[in-house]
Amino acid sequence: MGIEGQEHLWDKEVTGHRTYNDIRIFTDEQLKNYTEDELKNFKIKHDISMIEKLETGPWPSFVSDIKREALHRKKIGQDELMIPMEVCEDLLGQVELSYHEGETHWKHGGIVGVLGYGGGVIGRYSDQPQKFPAVAHFHTIRVNQPGAKFYTTDWLRSFCDLCEYRGSGITNLHGSTGDLVMLGATTEQLEPIFFDLTHDLGVDLGGSGGNLRTPSDCIGPARCEYACYDNMDLCYDLTMTFQDELHRPAFPYKFKFKFDACPNCCTAAIARSDMAYIGNWKDDIRINQAAVKAYVGGEIPRNGGAVQADWGPFNIQEEIIDNCPTKCMSWDGSKLTINNAECTRCMHCINAMPEALRVGADSGLSISFGAKAPILEGAQIALMTIPFMYAKKPYDNIKALVGKVFDWWIEEGKNRERIGETIQRVSLKTFCEVLGIPPMPQMVKEPRSNPYVFFKESEVPGGWTRDINDYRKRHPR
Repeated sequence: MGIEGQEHLWDKEVTGHRTYNDIRIFTDEQLKNYTEDELKNFKIKHDISMIEKLETGPWPSFVSDIKREALHRKKIGQDELMIPMEVCEDLLGQVELSYHEGETHWKHGGIVGVLGYGGGVIGRYSDQPQKFPAVAHFHTIRVNQPGAKFYTTDWLRSFCDLCEYRGSGITNLHGSTGDLVMLGATTEQLEPIFFDLTHDLGVDLGGSGGNLRTPSDCIGPARCEYACYDNMDLCYDLTMTFQDELHRPAFPYKFKFKFDACPNCCTAAIARSDMAYIGNWKDDIRINQAAVKAYVGGEIPRNGGAVQADWGPFNIQEEIIDNCPTKCMSWDGSKLTINNAECTRCMHCINAMPEALRVGADSGLSISFGAKAPILEGAQIALMTIPFMYAKKPYDNIKALVGKVFDWWIEEGKNRERIGETIQRVSLKTFCEVLGIPPMPQMVKEPRSNPYVFFKESEVPGGWTRDINDYRKRHPR
């Protein structure tokens, strides 16, 4: 919520902060305007017998949810809504047709958005507007979520009112993009929605297209004792710094920042982002030997009490030492020892004994590049590139690195090529040269998968012209 003068729109710590009642659109009676009996007897205007079978399984069904919204909108009435009242009924009708014919009836709308922004709205149109006129336009609006997805109920109710009033009433919190999503709005409503989001709700649009996608983060130091840096502050700072890259697509393809405050990777940055910021530490894991003994003696429950185990008392050898992936831990019956040089930050021991073990005090972050989940080639995990950096305001070291990455990728990346694919194509060695960093052991992803290293002449003592006789003197047969 970084609009100047509106930073405290929904801040309960500020006197006179905005509440739901200040901008609400619907009354309580309108929001709760149907009974379960009415829902049981409600039939939409299309035959949807095929997709109604999805309601018979053990899991919640999107069909049931959209039916509820269709009835709700019908009882509100067209006079109280800014897009067609029957949008949900036509949506279900088109999905039914797609199931019958085995093909989608959505066509991508290309670039559609709000004034000054090239991203944030995914244009979508029906290719059957005569049959389903209420979804002739069905645009998706991405909304930049607050840090770590902390919401107040007042704000969420206001957002839902806006979705109902100017959209289909269908939302997504939160998909793989990280954003809040408003599903279904007409072209005429995009500018009013943008105005309401920025002026009443104090939020911006997210990213879409070939640009920086909406950065996202975990709860970090706000709630988590494992946080190695203030990922929420860094996420907000980079979001504000790279506004142009976020709103005006100029990249070969999408680019995602994700910020995990520790190696537990709750945002899954290492698997889901082109540039993953993962909390890390340089020094040793902090050990409280008295607490270790308390775990062993059963005085403190394993995993901080989060796991109600039925396999007997805590066994440090079986549950901690033997599960260490690098076998860098040992227990002699009275003292826990860790060979920190071999630790890979898997976090298992710290998670299992949080009172006994703590992350190191000399903390910062690691940066990995290139994660993605493509359809054709399979998932690709990010490649460790910067083993450690400090993350302290004003983050000039991190911003300088981002600038190098963007400048290089814009020039070298092919159309619809993620940065991980660019690195694979031109080599990690070239990427390291661009960033100005030396090769490091932490970058080795798959030992011995490629034994060839190509050196430049300047990197070889004596260059390419060497005396074979001189070599034989030093290396006799």
